[in-house]
Amino acid sequence: MILLGFDVEEFDMPFEYGKSLPFDEQLAISTAGTLKVLNVLQAAGIKATFFCTANYAIHKPDVIEAIVSQGHELASHGYYHSDFKAEHLLQSKLKLEEISGKPVTGFRMARMMPVDEAEIEKAGYAYNSSLNPTWLPGRYNNFDKPRTWFYDHNVLQIPASVSPLIRFPLFWLSFHNLPMPLIKWLSNSAYKKDGYLNLYFHPWEFTNLHDKEKLGLPVYVAKNSGEPFVNRLKDFISWAQAKGYVFGKTGDFAEGIISKKSKAF
Repeated sequence: MILLGFDVEEFDMPFEYGKSLPFDEQLAISTAGTLKVLNVLQAAGIKATFFCTANYAIHKPDVIEAIVSQGHELASHGYYHSDFKAEHLLQSKLKLEEISGKPVTGFRMARMMPVDEAEIEKAGYAYNSSLNPTWLPGRYNNFDKPRTWFYDHNVLQIPASVSPLIRFPLFWLSFHNLPMPLIKWLSNSAYKKDGYLNLYFHPWEFTNLHDKEKLGLPVYVAKNSGEPFVNRLKDFISWAQAKGYVFGKTGDFAEGIISKKSKAF
């Protein structure tokens, strides 16, 4: 199964590069990208998981309604994208459930930063997809962590996919910068080794990010953004479907593993 995850948040990444962006514009950029993603998924006939901040959901309940009405999973991406407290874990879960009318069982920490697994369990999440089991300069070094699913504090951990052996990350930046044939080859290798792929993106990547003066994003982030990125996602989905790979929601994948564990006991 291929798990596509999209982190829907207030687009605050320009702040990391010394730029500012009005809040309504942060929302507008993320919303434009989310709608593009929904169109791609609908055309392909597949379902995915949208990890949303409660802050985004509060201001864009119509987008949340579109996500759930089209059969996708809503999971938590925290309360705010650039502010975190342990109490936000439960607060974001409850707020997203209130807005969507659907249970929220999954979590992904903003920027894939470490989070206390005991607090994840306490907040009632069934799974956590906040680990990139590789080394990313200036972010994290997780070579000592498992590269496939495992349990921690009774919470199923579903790391982002990396290639076998060298653990090359198969995440959003790879899709911006690598040739598509190489992405497909690496993805195929990981899928055959692990039996699944867990890939994550941000809706704002599907908008044009080349305005350096306004957004300040480096070339490796802006490369292939906007319509080229839409086309890359379409191409990847078509390739995977042609190989007979099935796409699914992260929550359904987690439920299958958890169910097998329960039956074993």
